[in-house]
Amino acid sequence: MPRSTPPRPSPQPADPPRESFLDTLASNASLIAVALFIFAFAFENFAIPSASMASTILVGDHVLVDRAALAPSTPWAPLRYRQVHRDDIIVFRTPFLEADGQRWTLVKRVIGIPGDRIHLRNGIVYRNGVALNEPFAAQPTAGDYSPFVDDFPAIPASTFLGATAEWSLTMPQHVRNGDLVVPPNSYFVMGDNRQNSLDSRFWGFVPRANIIGRPLFVYWSIETPDLPEDAPLAERAAVTRDELLHFFSRTRWSRTFHIVW
Repeated sequence: MPRSTPPRPSPQPADPPRESFLDTLASNASLIAVALFIFAFAFENFAIPSASMASTILVGDHVLVDRAALAPSTPWAPLRYRQVHRDDIIVFRTPFLEADGQRWTLVKRVIGIPGDRIHLRNGIVYRNGVALNEPFAAQPTAGDYSPFVDDFPAIPASTFLGATAEWSLTMPQHVRNGDLVVPPNSYFVMGDNRQNSLDSRFWGFVPRANIIGRPLFVYWSIETPDLPEDAPLAERAAVTRDELLHFFSRTRWSRTFHIVW
């Protein structure tokens, strides 16, 4: 009887070539570059130089700003987009120019959106005829009372030192029956620290196009001197250097990841 031939083992598939170190590095670098691009497009950091938003946001807080949520929608960037709401805290560029032709970057709270009627009486904000309950806002004391600031817009801006010349001319055009009416594509903003805030009372409305985004949380906070909002760039740079020198001794660790709202 003929002897049967044993079956031959099937050939094993060859191992795929191993990825070289340079290939791995190039692949990871591409992913990192894309991630950094998305992060830079969607977020921005902003250091708080003044006490105008205390005690919601403190001098020396460094906040991460979400640029995508309030950015104008575009067909090539289908990001989550929403309208600006009342009481949102926003980061924006001022509608006026500094002496050097630059704009300040500020953070304030939205008090009025297009169509809203705004006025203050004894420091209390009335929106569309209703007094606002604002536990986050500092109320004026007897010694801090200012007719222009606390009974706005009862007194013309032209009579108050600190109001911009352009706002002094245009503010009367927006006053109706004692209320300031917010025009289309514009927002009326104020600091939570009402007695120490250069805001819409002094220079007018924030155009929609000037809004950068909204602060999400404090990623670092350090004790630092309170600068005026119009402090020159050299003075701000000196404060930044001082912060780096005293990083460990002045950092307020308890405010790390503090949510801004």
